[in-house]
Amino acid sequence: MRNQICIIGGGPSGLLLCLLLRRAGLDAIVLEQRSRDYVLARIRAGVLEQGLVDILRAAGVGKRLEAEGFTHDGTLIVAHGQRVHIDFKALTGKSVTIYGQTEVTRDLYDELDRIGAPVLHGAEGVTIHGAATDAPHVTFRHDGQDRRIDCDYVAGCDGFHGPSRRTIPEKLRRQFEHVYPFGWLGILSETPPLQHELVYAGHDRGFALCSMRNAGLSRHYLQVPLTDEVGDWSDAAFWAELRRRLPADLADQLVTGPSIEKSIAPLRSFISEPMRWGRLFLAGDAAHIVPPTGAKGLNLAASDVWYLSQALIARYAGDAEPLEAYSARALSRVWKASRFSWSMTRMLHSFPAEGAFLARMQATEVEYLAGSQAAQTALAENYVGLPY
Repeated sequence: MRNQICIIGGGPSGLLLCLLLRRAGLDAIVLEQRSRDYVLARIRAGVLEQGLVDILRAAGVGKRLEAEGFTHDGTLIVAHGQRVHIDFKALTGKSVTIYGQTEVTRDLYDELDRIGAPVLHGAEGVTIHGAATDAPHVTFRHDGQDRRIDCDYVAGCDGFHGPSRRTIPEKLRRQFEHVYPFGWLGILSETPPLQHELVYAGHDRGFALCSMRNAGLSRHYLQVPLTDEVGDWSDAAFWAELRRRLPADLADQLVTGPSIEKSIAPLRSFISEPMRWGRLFLAGDAAHIVPPTGAKGLNLAASDVWYLSQALIARYAGDAEPLEAYSARALSRVWKASRFSWSMTRMLHSFPAEGAFLARMQATEVEYLAGSQAAQTALAENYVGLPY
C-alpha cells in the first residue's frame, strides 16, 4: 500500500488530522490498535477552547456540537475562604464549550465514514521504519496478515504509550516530567450539574471539581492519594467527601445519584522534545501530557494537529518552511499550556508534605486573584486558549 501520510493512532487527534488532510485532497490513512467500540468507550474531558471549536466547524463536524454543546462564559473558583468568578467573556471576549471528547470522536468517525477515509482498526505491532530517510514506511499486522504502508510522512498521534515517540532515538530526545503525589477519582452520574459553569474547589482535605457533560450528566472529581483504589470508594463515600470540600451553600445544592462510571487517574506533567525526527511528526499525548486541572489535554492535541495539518498542506503546495518549523511552533504553545496547568494544579491541590509555607502561599495566590483584574485576565486568557 502507499499513502502520502500514515497516521498512527485513531483517537480524536489522529482522526481530526486525517479529516483536515483529506479535506485538502491529501491521501491520509489512520492505523489504530484498538477497536472503534473501545475508542468510543473512553471517558475523557469535554472543555473545548474556541480554537478547537473553530477547527471542528472548519472540518465540517460542528453541527451536533453547536446543537448539543454548552457555552460557558466563566468558571467559579472557591478556595481558602475566597470565592472568585472568572468571567471569560468580559475579560477576553471568548468562551469555552462543554462537549465530551467521546462525542468529538464519534463525530469525526461519522464524517470519515461518510467521505470514505480509511481507518484501520486492529492494527497490531505497528513499527515505523526509515523515519530519518526520504522514504519512510510502516509495518503492522491486520486481519491476520502482515501489511506495509509506504508513505511520505508519518504522524504519531498514538498517545503516551504508543510506538511513535520511542522511534526517535533516545539520545536525541529530551524528556521533562513531573509526577504529582496524588490522583483524581472521577465519577460520572446521571444527575444535573452543580452550577451552570464548572466549579473548582481548593480545600485542606484536597481538591474537588464539579463538571458536566450535559444538563443531565455530571462529572465530579476528588483529589485522592495514589495508594487509593476505585474499590475503596463507595458512591456514598464519594458524595460525602465532595460535600465536605465545597462551601456549605454549594454542598446543599449538590444532587447525588448512582455512579455509572468511576475511575482514578494519576496526574503528571510530561513533555518530550523535539516533536519531529526526519519525516516523523508527533502530536498530542505522544509528545506531552498535562494534568487535567487546566483542561488542556485535548485542546493541546488540537493545536498540534492544526499546525501539522497546515504545514503538510503547505508542503504539498510547494512551501516547506511551515513543516520545518512545526516542532518549535507546537512546543512553544505546549510549554505555555503546561505552565498554566501546573500553576492551576499547584494553586488548588493539597500538598501536605510541603508544609505550612506552601499552604499559606496558595491562600495568598487565591486572595490576590480575587482582588486583581489583571490576574483574573491572565487566568482567563490561558483557560480559553492562547492564540494558535
